[in-house]
Amino acid sequence: VGIGFFALVGRPWGITYGFAVWGAQAADALGLDPGSLSYWQGWRKGDLAGSLISSPTNASNLGILIGALMASGLAGRFAPVWRLSGRDLLTAIAGGLLMGYGARLAYGCNIGAYLGGMTSGSLHGLWWLIWGFLGSTIGVGLRSWLSMDPPLNPQRI
Repeated sequence: VGIGFFALVGRPWGITYGFAVWGAQAADALGLDPGSLSYWQGWRKGDLAGSLISSPTNASNLGILIGALMASGLAGRFAPVWRLSGRDLLTAIAGGLLMGYGARLAYGCNIGAYLGGMTSGSLHGLWWLIWGFLGSTIGVGLRSWLSMDPPLNPQRI
């Protein structure tokens, strides 16, 4: 997928940039002016002004979401459950904010920073690998410490 995206678009595959575009477009709809920020100057300004699918990153993000919904539906596994405790909601929000902040610092998420960085030989990909491994280790430890791990009951499919 990464090679195909690069061949079609001319830049490495990314995910989190699309979410930044969605957030900026939402801020714009609320009357704020994210386009005045230096981040949204140059080539990014076009993505900010376009529709959700005019940016290749946004189109791939929507494709991933729609594809996941379709796959779970076709497999008969689409069964959303909306029972979240307050603690689960707070840890999900905190985790999402930390992951988003880290993705912006690392020039992308697993896809953009790791795959794009490692395949291009960039040092930021190796740096991401080191810190991603450390962060995952800390995150797994925190889940255990907060008693958030589900019971180990393998289910037959």
